[in-house]
Amino acid sequence: MRDNRTGTEVEIPISDGTIRATDLRGLGLMSYDPAFLNTASTRSGITYIDGDAGILRYRGYPIEQLAEHASFLETAWLLFEGELPTHEQLEAWEEEVRVHTYVHMNVTQFLDGFRHDAHPMGMLLGAVAALSTFYPDAKEIGDVESRRLQRVRLIAKFPTIAAWVFRHSRGLPYVFPRNDLDYIGNFVNMTFEIGGRHEPNPVLQRALEILLVLHADHEQNASTNAVRGVGSTQVDPFSAVSAGIAALYGPLHGGANEAVLRMLDEIGDAKNVPAFIEGVKKHERLLMGFGHRVYKNYDPRAKLIKRVADDVFVQTGIDPKLEIALELERIALEDDYFVSRKLYPNVDFYSGIIYRAMGYPTDYFTVLFALGRLPGWLAQWEEMLSDPEQKIARPRQIYTGYDERDFVPLAQR
Repeated sequence: MRDNRTGTEVEIPISDGTIRATDLRGLGLMSYDPAFLNTASTRSGITYIDGDAGILRYRGYPIEQLAEHASFLETAWLLFEGELPTHEQLEAWEEEVRVHTYVHMNVTQFLDGFRHDAHPMGMLLGAVAALSTFYPDAKEIGDVESRRLQRVRLIAKFPTIAAWVFRHSRGLPYVFPRNDLDYIGNFVNMTFEIGGRHEPNPVLQRALEILLVLHADHEQNASTNAVRGVGSTQVDPFSAVSAGIAALYGPLHGGANEAVLRMLDEIGDAKNVPAFIEGVKKHERLLMGFGHRVYKNYDPRAKLIKRVADDVFVQTGIDPKLEIALELERIALEDDYFVSRKLYPNVDFYSGIIYRAMGYPTDYFTVLFALGRLPGWLAQWEEMLSDPEQKIARPRQIYTGYDERDFVPLAQR
């Protein structure tokens, strides 16, 4: 590499299609990459994405196969351990999670401190962060067994807290875990049981499980980067995960499926889609649920979610919003304006419609996203702690402020 200011040349090795930013020091340079558009912050063996080809794999397994065949806890084990569990390992893992589903009763009092109309993500964020005060041993992050125990606790207790957040928002009494139910069934029961009764729908429960599997990890996204960045300070995992929840709370990340529903409400009817599309092309309207930072092809998760939608609406009836969504997708995919810009439906386009058909309100969608993403956050956190190259995250900056200047006494200002 040649410095065109001085003529100095240095040889910088290229490995895995990258150069190390620290190698630029030989020229007195830093790399400048706002929002990490072309920067790899870590080496990871968890999730592989080929955005041009529309490929997503967890630990080498195609997302299509995992969505069809794997349970959510099976997927979590895969992300944590790197391999699919044996029958005996899966049974032991499910039992270990089952016996940790209860949370301290003080958590109910903590949730009761929120207003009835508090946003579910705000409540989830506070409650998960508060768990760190119940488990002081979680600070022992140098202890491998302690880290494993905290992963179990989080996977087990997260659905309980998420369900209680739902019920608090509706003024309903909290329903405690039933350990005779499986992971998804237990969560759904804690969420929807009324008067000690809830009739489970296996089709809807499996659809929810597939959605959680599809969201389980997605490489170095904003919330995962937050978990890694905060986790690099060697804080406990409850606090690190709460950072991920906070990032997911943002409308540009986890709130995107809410924005899709608001867009569909704005369109109102399938006959209004052509006019809406023209408004998008004139930059007068925003098209939500299309395009992705990484995928420059059809998001593979969106294809799978569209199939899930068919199964769900057989059970619940067709949501009028689905007709609008289908027409919007059809016209957009036939229009060169969107195709040339590689704007294809992403995972958020259909997920919100499905969640609403299942009975979840719009402001709760991101809680479900967080429940699904939890295994990925924890796997990434564990990988970060085990990577000898990782240090406390501390980006550099290009200073654009004043040069040195003298202080002016108050009377002279």
